Amino acid sequence: MGLALSATPSAVRASTPSAPPGWLSWTVWIVAATFYLAAFYLRTSPAVMTTELMRDFGIRASQLGQFSAFYFYAYLVMQIPTGVFVDSWGARRLLIAGSVAAAAGTFMFGATTSYAIASVGRAIVGASTAVGWVVTLKLATHWFPKRRFAMLSGLGLMMGNIGALFAQVPLRLLVEHVGWRAVAFGSAACVLAIGTAAWLLVADDPSERGYESQAPAELQQANRLTLGRLLRQFPAIFTYRNTWLIFLAQGGFVGAMLSFTGLWGPPYLVRRFGLASTEASTVCSVMIVCWAVASPLAGYFSDRLGRRKPIYLGGAILAAVGWSILFYTPLPLVAFTAVAAITSFACGAVVVAFAFAKESVPVRLLGTISGAVNVGNMLGPTILQPAIGRVLDERWSGALANGVRVYQVDAYHAAFAMIVTWSIVSCVLIAATRETACRQL
Repeated sequence: MGLALSATPSAVRASTPSAPPGWLSWTVWIVAATFYLAAFYLRTSPAVMTTELMRDFGIRASQLGQFSAFYFYAYLVMQIPTGVFVDSWGARRLLIAGSVAAAAGTFMFGATTSYAIASVGRAIVGASTAVGWVVTLKLATHWFPKRRFAMLSGLGLMMGNIGALFAQVPLRLLVEHVGWRAVAFGSAACVLAIGTAAWLLVADDPSERGYESQAPAELQQANRLTLGRLLRQFPAIFTYRNTWLIFLAQGGFVGAMLSFTGLWGPPYLVRRFGLASTEASTVCSVMIVCWAVASPLAGYFSDRLGRRKPIYLGGAILAAVGWSILFYTPLPLVAFTAVAAITSFACGAVVVAFAFAKESVPVRLLGTISGAVNVGNMLGPTILQPAIGRVLDERWSGALANGVRVYQVDAYHAAFAMIVTWSIVSCVLIAATRETACRQL
């Protein structure tokens, strides 16, 4: 009897699953984060081919803005059911499906001469890559301890910004050497390869590989999200003060960065400073690098400080001041680039919002909150990119270059006033939030 009793604890320990090894957790997460990288690349790629797109499709600035915004329209719509899909299909299946669809949409965009069909392809890419961020966060929740969530959120955004970096100088050089259509076909092949990697390497939870799940117990015990439940929960999350403040504030960060570096920044820099397209892309690349580096640092220092609001608000204030100086102060190129780098670094504070929002609602709403914050992110470029294009067309002086409209610097400054305004509004909204002290509501 004594021997049997003494053997029992050992048997229990032997049957208890261990935490997944670090290399396996990182492998799973990196595949998902690479898809998010591709999403950012596809999202911002029109910025370095504005002239080619306007020429080949015969469109003006407002139409180019709409074309780019089709990505965000579809992305926004998909944020609502993505929470259901990631719960019912699983992160792995959703990642594979998203990769295949994104590759198809990119191929369609590259193969057509029709503006309408290209816009449909752009929308397909937006809808399919909408799953990237939610899948990345979902796998981080299941494969890593909770204390690393904010850091992984920052790293995820950094991966996205690396994708945006590829869509600057490297992409511009490729477009000049092989043409934008060949680049589109190659991009489609790369995205399809990510889906293949997901099929081979990704699992939804460590338990599928014989390891202990790292998801919080409350989340593991929660009922699966259904579309009806999600639609009921979505309005409910806005009854919590921080949620709607963060939701509206996010566009001031993401909208500003993606509208400038992702579409209108390169042609503006060409016009203001007389740069070549590759030189203008280099300035935007500097901004993207700073944004990428700042994102994980913001999450890390927020975790170490045990506070969300100081870093989030501090970044918003610095960014609002930076955008104002960039557009309305007569800076030389070197000074402009330095201020742009600081402004972009400040925008890295945007990542704090994901942890801040998750801590501001009950656990039962965690399946909905990440998608809601991401909708807030995408409202910025969805509204700003086409709106800037409309202002440019309204202020067009009639100048043409190789059959493409040329816009004056004053027209850009008038349009960019919307970026500055939203950045200032974000400061006010974040100032009204309540600190969570890194603790779940």
